[in-house]
Amino acid sequence: MNYRRQYLKDLFQMTPGQTVEAYGWVKTRRDSKGVSFVQLSDGSCFNDFQIVIEAGTIPEETLKQITTGSCVMFGGDLVESPGQGQSVELKATNVTIYGQADPTTYPLQKKGASLEFLREIAHLRVRGNTFGAVMRVRNQAAQAVHNFFDSRGFNWIHTPIITASDAEGAGAMFAVSTLLEAEHGPEGPQFRLKDTDPANDFFGKPAFLTVSGQLNVETHALGLTNCYTFGPTFRAENSHSVRHLSEFWMIEPEMAFCDIHGDMDCAEEFVKEIIQHVLDTCGDDLNFFNQRIEPTLLETLNHVAESPFERITYTDAINMLVSSGENFEFPVEWGSDLQSEHERWITEKKIGRPTIVTDYPKDIKAFYMYRNDDNKTVRAMDVLVPRIGELIGGSQREDRLDVLEARIDELGLPKEAYWWYLDLRKFGSAPHAGFGLGFERLIMYLTGMKNIRDVIPFHRAPGSADF
Repeated sequence: MNYRRQYLKDLFQMTPGQTVEAYGWVKTRRDSKGVSFVQLSDGSCFNDFQIVIEAGTIPEETLKQITTGSCVMFGGDLVESPGQGQSVELKATNVTIYGQADPTTYPLQKKGASLEFLREIAHLRVRGNTFGAVMRVRNQAAQAVHNFFDSRGFNWIHTPIITASDAEGAGAMFAVSTLLEAEHGPEGPQFRLKDTDPANDFFGKPAFLTVSGQLNVETHALGLTNCYTFGPTFRAENSHSVRHLSEFWMIEPEMAFCDIHGDMDCAEEFVKEIIQHVLDTCGDDLNFFNQRIEPTLLETLNHVAESPFERITYTDAINMLVSSGENFEFPVEWGSDLQSEHERWITEKKIGRPTIVTDYPKDIKAFYMYRNDDNKTVRAMDVLVPRIGELIGGSQREDRLDVLEARIDELGLPKEAYWWYLDLRKFGSAPHAGFGLGFERLIMYLTGMKNIRDVIPFHRAPGSADF
């Protein structure tokens, strides 16, 4: 066996008359008039590959072991397929069974299963149509992310997972400590606090799982010019929303010698290029999502990929919403954050295309955003798209030392935790900007999936840390 063997997606492209091998997991097997038909999948493409086993070709005892869920390899001849939706099929002459699956207990049967149930068997759900398609889209989107930045001269920086500072200044962080240890007793593990002094902890100070790699990647952008980080982040929010996870992946580019306008340009190019790449490489998967999950998916994705993004200020957006005559669930007033219903109304009803909103009130944005001359707003920007609203959030960063220090003091943040961040403003400060995009939020948009727990291999959320 060779890791460079042909995938099933390769067999679909081959011409009949060749002797080949097909590896994978059995989706279904049906017997009809002495002939058995097996639907095989190896996850390389959306479509199953059909295996035809004529009577007497394979011993009956072996044939009985080819059940749903079993892992097998069929050898035989590639022939033209009379069936619709496939050009070729395999006429089997032999089979190797690597792993049997008990058909009475295998949880992925031909009949449909709810997404809630499939979360309970996340170790197996990728063998089904929906989650196989999700993971293929996720893979291509990740490839597109790296290709986008690499083609523009960005350096990929691996920012730390453990940190001593709160990048967002909003709390909700997971503590990392060796002062709390587990003792294993007759009733299972119990926690015991060894000490309460952070100086005696592993790092000699309070440490946390990072909520963002942004502050760290800024250090490298102010030396390498253009950088990005793409890695896991963690937030200890007790949220059971379909849009929140405790562990998720963030894409965060940072650009030196760049202002808010360049930031918006980069974000628009990024969204369009990622969407177009997935449209070009995951056609069968997206067609499935369009038919079974979100009927406007392809229309929306093509619209976003082809449309110039509108650009308006936060004040413009508030004025539009106030004068709309719409009965919004959340009241609209200057100084309040835009809700999803407001963002969707702007992109779907008022403007009719993706929109970038800029210059938000400073009181609803993070401490590191560049303060405008009005002392009321900051150079922040959110990319809003039809169907979900906000997709990207970013800003020009505050590069003036005195203004940044004043903002940290105003919010009551511990200045000593940001000493190195302030050093960037002391030693060769430069204008710079960046944005952040939750990768799982992007995958939801690309697939139409409604729950963020269904677009990550193993979800971590309040009360859920299985697998």
